[in-house]
Formats: sequence, structure tokens, C-alpha cells
Amino acid sequence: MAAPFRTLFSACVNQRRLFLLTPINNLSRSGSEFGPLTDLPDWSFADGRPAPPLTGQLRRRQEREKLVRRIVMLSSEMDKGIEAWTQRQDKAKQLEEHKKSQLLKPKGRLLTKKEPKS
Repeated sequence: MAAPFRTLFSACVNQRRLFLLTPINNLSRSGSEFGPLTDLPDWSFADGRPAPPLTGQLRRRQEREKLVRRIVMLSSEMDKGIEAWTQRQDKAKQLEEHKKSQLLKPKGRLLTKKEPKS
């Protein structure tokens, strides 16, 4: 009973290994995403000069530049927000310390009275 299970399992593992080794795994999920098939030119001149970029390549480059600009903008906004938040926290802490310093202080016997240490 265990032998058929073992052969079935080993067959599944072998098929999985074959799937993992296929060249299709080195490609993008669809044909129009990133990767050498979409980023590199289809041809080049005989003297080695690269071909001019295609319209799809130019469009994808512009989309990536737009995305990078947005990421940089959002990152700088996050940095500014964190800095403003820390400044507000510091101001609140200073205000709390100022309020504590403005409290009435003990006088007379209460000033000389020592607190029991625990």
C-alpha cells in the first residue's frame, strides 16, 4: 500500500522539479511586464549599435519614471510627517514639564520632612 503512494509522491516531486527548471519561470507573469524580453531591443545594427527604442519601451520607461517620482514624493512626505510628529511630541513633553514646574512647592516643615524609602 505504501509503494503506490511513494511512487505517486516521487512523480509529483519530479514534475515539480521539471516545472521549476523550465525557462518559462525566468519570464515575467505576462509578456508586457519587465524583463529582458520587454526591456531589450528586438534587434541591433550589424556594427553593434543598439536599435532605437520602441514606443512600448519608451512608454514603460516613462511609467517607471513616474512611479519613481511618486515614490520619492511620498517618501519625503512621510519624512516630513514623522519630523512634525516628533516635534509635536517634544512640545507636549516640554509643556508637561513646564506644568510640573509651575505646581506649588512644599514649604516649611513639609520641605524638611524626608520621605520614607521603600
